[in-house]
Amino acid sequence: MKDIESSKRENKRGSDWYQTLVEEVNDLATVVDTDGTITYVSPAVKRILSYDPDELVGHEGYEFVHPDDRERNAEAVEAVLSNPSESETVEVRFKHADGSWRWIEATMRNRLDDGLIDGILLSSRDITERKEYESEARELAEEYEALLENVEDAIFLINVEHGDGTVKFEFERLSPSYERQTGLTTEDVQGQTPRDVFGDEQGADLEANYHRCVNAGEPISYQEELRVGEKARFWQTKLAPVVTDDEVTRLIGVTRNVTERVERERQLRQQNDRLDEFASVISHDLRSPLNVAQGRAALLAGQAESEHLDPLLRALDRIEAIVEDTLTLARQGNTINETEPISLTDLIGKCWATVETHDASIEIVDEITFQGDPDRLRHVFENLFRNAVEHGGLDVTVRVGRHGEQGIYVEDDGPGVPANKREEVLEPGHSSASGGTGFGLTIIKRIVEAHGWELSVTEGTDGGARFEFEMRG
Repeated sequence: MKDIESSKRENKRGSDWYQTLVEEVNDLATVVDTDGTITYVSPAVKRILSYDPDELVGHEGYEFVHPDDRERNAEAVEAVLSNPSESETVEVRFKHADGSWRWIEATMRNRLDDGLIDGILLSSRDITERKEYESEARELAEEYEALLENVEDAIFLINVEHGDGTVKFEFERLSPSYERQTGLTTEDVQGQTPRDVFGDEQGADLEANYHRCVNAGEPISYQEELRVGEKARFWQTKLAPVVTDDEVTRLIGVTRNVTERVERERQLRQQNDRLDEFASVISHDLRSPLNVAQGRAALLAGQAESEHLDPLLRALDRIEAIVEDTLTLARQGNTINETEPISLTDLIGKCWATVETHDASIEIVDEITFQGDPDRLRHVFENLFRNAVEHGGLDVTVRVGRHGEQGIYVEDDGPGVPANKREEVLEPGHSSASGGTGFGLTIIKRIVEAHGWELSVTEGTDGGARFEFEMRG
């Protein structure tokens, strides 16, 4: 009798233990019969779906399953009924008490024949956050694939493997744009090191930049020389690290073929060097004999009278003017490397004071401060003011102000420039003034372009000439 009572107490403790486990565990325990009717729901349903167990018991589970998931749920039930020894796991959306849908992962087991549970036991858990994360991950992956497939810049992915004090870099993937521009494919380079793909010398240069990015732990930008074809030699590259658990595990590179730009810049430097040589020849080898000729002609004019002396002196003065303008054109067209803040009012005042303006007047409509090279820009405004007086008359009015959001205009009330001549007047050698060298507006155009700006000629407010400077950057 004592053994029977002891056995009952043990069974009671075991039953209480299992009941406590079922009631307190986060997973939701549910039992359904062969018709799908819910016969038991553990108290965890309150925490997970905000139902009281009594609200679900006696109802068919399919009522609470999303219509799009019911077929998948029914197939899992049929599978466990057909094969009692196997379990099935299914993911479905289950209606929350507030009417929203929650993703539930349910593992089903057939317990019809075990004598303890009469039905199918479902052990379920809320996986809504995981499904949302997976959905976001899929969207990001799709966006990443779209970017990789369609972006014009070449993209490459590098795996970073850390060893005993060493770092190894291996190519993982190339974008289609990279493949088109280099002729290399992902299949060619996957799992290969930079030295494997590009040889020891070029590979070492690549790895040096990769190490620099890993050590910095932040994006870096640089221009590199990498020969992968006749038209692909120089690249502008940005490298960004991917950090996992405080360690760089991958590098993402975005690179652009800038070979044409680099070669064009080299050509421009060569042209500038030749211009400097040309300017040096004019400055020293031509100006010296010109000064001698002017001095001799002046002495001769003081000693004798001749109808040829005045034309001779004017011709020599014209040669000197051409030399000066040519030197200015050669030296002022180079790219501006250093700029400083400039007050438009101060600059205009200084330029206006150095030009013979007679009875002309100046109006400064707007006060503007901008970045530029003041010495070179004095050539611009002095030439424009001189040009306005020469073509607009001694009493011409010149107006200076803001053009658009980022620009400057200079206009006068003179006769203006005919529409069909507005491009032509900016060309070297064009002059409509008697005795002009034809380089004044060309010098203006070169200095404006050296600043990275754009110059256009149009009609002024009062019908005169208007010069507009569109500033870039």
